Amino acid sequence: MTNPQDKADEDLAQGIMGKGPYTYLLLLLLGLILLFPFLEEGILARTLLGILFSIVLLVGAFTTRQTRRGFILKLGLALLGVGLQWTALWAGSVAILSLAGIAYTASLAVSFSGVLFYILQRGPITPGKLHGALAGYIMLAFVWSFVYALVEISSAGSFGPDHLDFAQPGTFFKLIYFSLTTLTTTGYGDIIPLTNHARSLVMVEEFSGVFYVGVVIARFAGLYPSNQAK
Repeated sequence: MTNPQDKADEDLAQGIMGKGPYTYLLLLLLGLILLFPFLEEGILARTLLGILFSIVLLVGAFTTRQTRRGFILKLGLALLGVGLQWTALWAGSVAILSLAGIAYTASLAVSFSGVLFYILQRGPITPGKLHGALAGYIMLAFVWSFVYALVEISSAGSFGPDHLDFAQPGTFFKLIYFSLTTLTTTGYGDIIPLTNHARSLVMVEEFSGVFYVGVVIARFAGLYPSNQAK
């Protein structure tokens, strides 16, 4: 006779595995983080990085589609961000790069809202929801990293202690790293906010990270026992 606990553990193990659009989105985001340091110097490397960023935006738009109007909005923002990014890449313009950052922020924020809506829906815990929860967490960190980049571009010296020069390779990756350490409340301290405006945004990100994890855990904890009882 099968032990109910063993059956529940097996269901959970199967739930962690699987493949689907949210799985691909999660793998793309993880791959972007891992490959970023290798794709910073040289036009070829930066082109490959731009391609990977473009794929992330487009996959995010297609993965989190809801209504037709919402899908058109996400796809439009993604295409705008991709277009501005490639223009900035080949023109070497920081101003266009700033516009691309705004489009990226909006595109990722809208896609994140779609992921959040999906994982909080009623229904069983599926691999898609588990992977969507992880992908949403990384997307939230990326949203904040773009916000910090825009703050630093508009008000140089907002983050430090070293000067952040976006003309130099690796600068934006530092903000991704800072955003993830802030979101997880790890806070290594090698990059810090230096102005009150920057500190206020960092505090909001810390709160959003704790809130996201709390809501997702509470939602999954409420769903999992109901599956065991079936």
